[in-house]
Amino acid sequence: MNDQIPQPIPLPLTPQEERQWAMLAHLGVLGNLFSGFLGPLVPLIIYFVYKDRSRYVAYHSLQGLIFQLIWWVGGWTLVGIAWTITGALSALLIGLLCVPFVCVFSLMPLVALGYGVYAGIQCNQGQDFKYWLIGDWFRSTLTG
Repeated sequence: MNDQIPQPIPLPLTPQEERQWAMLAHLGVLGNLFSGFLGPLVPLIIYFVYKDRSRYVAYHSLQGLIFQLIWWVGGWTLVGIAWTITGALSALLIGLLCVPFVCVFSLMPLVALGYGVYAGIQCNQGQDFKYWLIGDWFRSTLTG
């Protein structure tokens, strides 16, 4: 005799709730403004909480997570590497030529911030947003 209590099946989200959680997954990029690095946790948590209740939310939360990891974490990593190389080469005056590239790399996290906010607004308005390059890849991983 099995005395285990059956677990309730999670109810699917309403379209309004789906748009709201998808928007919040993308807006997780704003968390980086306060912490510098905790923004990717927002879409990750949303994914694990709602992946069984909404494919739409799962898709957008995974997109937001990977986008932030690439552009925010990767961007700051490139900035750190570029400044290190520039500093090392500055002793030889060659590093001064690298300064413009470092400045361009420094804009990557700001671009990610703006693009993430735009994605959140699009999802809240009910539009199916996908990030460039990673959106189609995640859609293919979630269908099946």
